[in-house]
Amino acid sequence: MTSALDRPRTAGSDFAALNRRITEAGLLERRPAYYAVRMTVVAVMFAAAWAAVFLIGSSWWQLAVAGFMGVAFSQVALLAHDVAHRQVFRTRRTSDLVGRSVGNVGVGMSYGWWVDKHTRHHNNPNHDDLDPDVQPELLIWATESALGRRGLKAFVARHQAGLFFPLLSLLSIDLRISSIKALRRPGMKHRALEAGLMALHLVTYVTVLLVVMSPWQALAFAAVHQAVFGVYLGMTFAPNHKGMPHPTGDEDYLRKQVLTSRNVAGGWLIDAALGGLNHQIEHHLFPAMPTPNLRKARPIVKAYCAQVGVPYVETGLVESYRQALRHLHEVGAPLRDKRR
Repeated sequence: MTSALDRPRTAGSDFAALNRRITEAGLLERRPAYYAVRMTVVAVMFAAAWAAVFLIGSSWWQLAVAGFMGVAFSQVALLAHDVAHRQVFRTRRTSDLVGRSVGNVGVGMSYGWWVDKHTRHHNNPNHDDLDPDVQPELLIWATESALGRRGLKAFVARHQAGLFFPLLSLLSIDLRISSIKALRRPGMKHRALEAGLMALHLVTYVTVLLVVMSPWQALAFAAVHQAVFGVYLGMTFAPNHKGMPHPTGDEDYLRKQVLTSRNVAGGWLIDAALGGLNHQIEHHLFPAMPTPNLRKARPIVKAYCAQVGVPYVETGLVESYRQALRHLHEVGAPLRDKRR
C-alpha cells in the first residue's frame, strides 16, 4: 500500500482550480481594518509591558511583567510573520520597513535572515535537505540524523521528546545567535542596517533593565522574559509540520503543501493565540492570504482536498503536540536501542 506522498504527481491544474475558487470568494483581498486593529492591540500590549517595567521599578514583581512581555514579544513576532508574507502591505518596501522595525528593533532578531529562512521553508516544507526548519541541529526530525551522534547531542536525541519544551526556552537565544551568524556573512543584503537595528534593541533593552532594576533582578527578568518568549513562539510553530510526512520534492504544489501540514482546530481564541497559524494548510497554500480569511478558506480547501483525494489533517491543540512529541520520541529510538 502506497502513502499519499508515493502517488504519482498529477497536473498542476489541481491547485489552479482551487486557486480560482479562493480568488472568486475574495479571500486573497487584503484586510486593512483587521490589521489596523490587530497592530493597535499588539502595540498597546508591547507599550504596556514596558510601561509596567518603569512603574513597578526595582521589585521582584517584575518577573510577572517579564512573563507578560514574553507574550507581547511573541505577538509582535507573529505580526512580523504576516508582514513578511505581504498580507498587510501591498509593497515590499513598506513591508520591509515595518518588518525591520518590529523584528530587529522590537524583538531583536534579524528580519532579513528570518525572511530568507522562512521562504525556503515554504518552498519545500519538511524536506530533509531543503527545509531549514528540519535540518538536524540539537533536535532531529529524521531517524537517519540520529545515527552517529555522540556526547550531548546523542543524549538530547535519546530524550528529545521530554526535553522539547524545556529546550524551547532557549529558542529566543538561538534566534539571536542565528541572526548574528547570518549578519556576518558578506552576501546578506542590508546587513549593516540590520546589525545596527539589532544593536539598538540590545543596548536599549539592557540599559533599561539595569537602570530600573538591581543587577540580579535584571538578570532574572531577562531569563524569564526570553524563556516565555521562546516557549510561546515555539509552541505556535511546533504543531504545524512536526510529525507530518517528509516529501521527496517531486510532488506537485498542492500535495507538497497539504500533506506536510497539520491544522489545529479551535475557535477565535486559538486563532488569536497562534496568530492564525493553526490554519497551516491554508496558509501554506496561500501564504499572502490575510490571517482572518484563513478560517473562511478552510471549508473550501477541505472540501476540495476530499474531491481530489488529498488527505487533509486536522487535530485538536493537545493532540497536535502529542503527535509531534511522539514523532520526536520515535526518531530517537535508534540511540536508545544502542544503549540496551
